[in-house]
Amino acid sequence: MGMRDTAIVGFAETKIVEKSDRDVWELGADILESLLEKTGFEKGEIDGLILSSSMTGAGNNFWSQATADQLALEVDFCQTVDIGGCSPTGALARAAIAIDAGLCTTVLCLYADTQAAESNQRQRHFQGEWTVPQGLLGPPTSFGFISNRYEHQFGLDYAMLGKLAVAQRNGAVLNENAVEKLRKPITIDDYLNSRMIADPVRLLDSVMVCDGASGLLVTSKKNAARKGLNKIVVPVGYGERTTYRASEAIVDVTETGHMPAGQKAFAQAGISAKDIASFHPYDDFIIAMMIQMEMLGFCKQGQGCDFIREHDFNFNGDLPLNTGGGQISAGQAGLAGGGTNLIEAVRQLFGEAGRRQVTNTSNAVVTGIGGIPYARNWNSSVVMVLTPNG
Repeated sequence: MGMRDTAIVGFAETKIVEKSDRDVWELGADILESLLEKTGFEKGEIDGLILSSSMTGAGNNFWSQATADQLALEVDFCQTVDIGGCSPTGALARAAIAIDAGLCTTVLCLYADTQAAESNQRQRHFQGEWTVPQGLLGPPTSFGFISNRYEHQFGLDYAMLGKLAVAQRNGAVLNENAVEKLRKPITIDDYLNSRMIADPVRLLDSVMVCDGASGLLVTSKKNAARKGLNKIVVPVGYGERTTYRASEAIVDVTETGHMPAGQKAFAQAGISAKDIASFHPYDDFIIAMMIQMEMLGFCKQGQGCDFIREHDFNFNGDLPLNTGGGQISAGQAGLAGGGTNLIEAVRQLFGEAGRRQVTNTSNAVVTGIGGIPYARNWNSSVVMVLTPNG
């Protein structure tokens, strides 16, 4: 499989801030410069550029070309991936495909957004037509509906969601790149007593939109070896599903496309949920992580709270979870926010996570969520399995 011939040879990340005073292309230039310095590649050796979605560039039909121009990159392959929070991981999968197909040899995967400082979105889709007129305004209300439906079907112990929130915050405290406002420990009581946003979604369930950037330098294993880069991370399994069960009028909103995406990724990688060494799920809201645990087979549907009760999700626990704080406790860099979790997984497999380094680096699993139409749960779901050295 061509993806296994791909090597992530470097990662980079800026500090996440509440509102940046720097242009998104400045942040991208920082990522590029850091990757070149870390890997020893020359700028002219990069012949592919793949960007994640961004609210900053939402109104620009030529966003990938304009970004390449601003970074003075002359490339053979250029693309912006438009599957929302799935885009950073989806960009890595597309980089592997492009390299395997011979379209390019070395790709900069760049995830940058200054949504808090500059949002240029003008969405034209189902939400404006069908959900906003009914009063469903924004992600918290969607996840409020999903949470209430889950509780109606299966029951919901909110203290267990709080346990996940506490574990992620513990990671953010140890993460110097996390937004400073959130680098403070919390307790389960803090979670349970936090302000209600869209019943039953609380303040500490939710992400805070911030600004920031991250990125990866991706090439072939053969090219990495030629450059003398022996420490690499390899994608060994990937699944992607968009508009899961869209042809059906009524669906179970607690079931998501992560189920088929995960089955595909795990089959390619030759693992199952019990083999996962560290888990880096997309976390725009706490309950999203628990639902993904069920969809990926950590436990049966409806048994997420019991599974959480039985496990330790800190970096030194039996299932390390979003060890840098995830987006909820490190900050969500707009539509580039999924890169935060992906970069943390790569950092762990490189063994460069410092005080929060996990002991088992045999693999890491990263997921993405892109779009949240309540009637059919999430627009896109992705799952990727990474291993060190392939």
